[in-house]
Amino acid sequence: MVSISKNNQKQQLLSKIATNDGHGENSPYFDGWKAYANNPFHLTDNPTGVIQMGLAENQLCFDLIQEWMVNNPKASICTVEGAENFQDIAIFQDYHGLPEFRQAVARFMEKVRGDRVTFDPNRIVMSGGATGAHEMLAFCLADPGDAFLVPTPYYPGFDRDLRWRTGVQLFPVVCESCNDFKVTTKALEEAYEKAQQSNIKIKGLLINNPSNPLGTLLDKDTLRDIVTFINSKNIHLVCDEIYAATVFDQPRFISVSEMVEEMIECNTDLIHIVYSLSKDLGFPGFRVGIVYSYNDTVVNISRKMSSFGLVSTQTQHMLASMLSDEIFVEKFIAESSERLGKRQGMFTKGLAQVGISTLKSNAGLFFWMDLRRLLKEATFDGELELWRIIINEVKLNVSPGCSFHCSEPGWFRVCFANMDDETMRIALRRIRNFVLQTKGLNNIAAIKKQCSRSKLQISLSFRRLDDFNSPAHSPMNSPLVRT
Repeated sequence: MVSISKNNQKQQLLSKIATNDGHGENSPYFDGWKAYANNPFHLTDNPTGVIQMGLAENQLCFDLIQEWMVNNPKASICTVEGAENFQDIAIFQDYHGLPEFRQAVARFMEKVRGDRVTFDPNRIVMSGGATGAHEMLAFCLADPGDAFLVPTPYYPGFDRDLRWRTGVQLFPVVCESCNDFKVTTKALEEAYEKAQQSNIKIKGLLINNPSNPLGTLLDKDTLRDIVTFINSKNIHLVCDEIYAATVFDQPRFISVSEMVEEMIECNTDLIHIVYSLSKDLGFPGFRVGIVYSYNDTVVNISRKMSSFGLVSTQTQHMLASMLSDEIFVEKFIAESSERLGKRQGMFTKGLAQVGISTLKSNAGLFFWMDLRRLLKEATFDGELELWRIIINEVKLNVSPGCSFHCSEPGWFRVCFANMDDETMRIALRRIRNFVLQTKGLNNIAAIKKQCSRSKLQISLSFRRLDDFNSPAHSPMNSPLVRT
């Protein structure tokens, strides 16, 4: 009792923001990260540890980045060749950012979008990653208690980014697997009406294109419907396009900026884009976030707010040089797309061979895996029970759909670009072996018993897996496999 009382007294000395749970750290999404942190896989030092497949990082093209850095030492002020610029870069503190940086980022955004649109460098506003960009826009566009509509499933970090310090709410637009989780006008209207009935003021719609966690794109008709919808309601549209350069197959990515240029009736003051270099280039540690707004007031106010989360001038200087190298940029975009497509294809085909289907996707650093047939019961409790087995027994950190606010249990996000080829093969081997061993078992209890008895044979060789996949025994012949 005394310790509880002391804890309450300590909390009373702090602010409500400091002591509430608005960060969302209690989500299974972050619990998976903790499980990995407590027992991280390593090829030689800890080969039976948890493999991190819950982190959307793009590590497939660092050889290209490193090659460019070696060939362009002057881009860094921390080299002999670049040290002459050290003083000028070190003392620069204008929150507009280096002009050459804003110009290079604007040009890179154009390249990623196939040079079909143009971006004004004067509208580029810096922030501390996409997290800072989202929060900055939330502060600009809404008051505490106001809400943004968000199609489900959506990135768990949005709960932290937009809600925690701003007091803004997120109101779900329920999307379903029966139409591949597409965003429809009907779903938008239903969510808006439901919010109105609950006396919740909707200030905007947040979309993620390409989608995290689905890895899918919004087509032109859907984007047009979305822009028409927000114009009819006179609410803002925040478009998170941080995965724009991760598209590896048709159809191509269509930015909301194309809709702005095509739709004469569009009120451009309502359109805002969030971008970053964390996913497309694989630089999350550089904390480069971008707000690009078509609203002059939002540009001016967010630029003042950016003082709380600027990108270091050293980082700006280096990236301005890199992104201005158009030969490198074109090579990187093309090579990254090819490698992402190859890695995603290897993983999803490997899963299909044991009867595990995934939502068809062509972008992102992840895919949406369907494990509904492995649930003991079609509930979110059943989903979490299966997830705990995958974390604790199979030793894979994949993220359960409930942490993405998915409306249907049994879906999991799997990240595939944050590991080397050998780790990828081991991860695939583990989950294939798990499915093969549990095939035919009727419930989670039986799965647990089987896992405990066999300890999943994590070191099962590919040769043995190949035996399972011989023509006579191929899971591809099973009626459970769906195209």
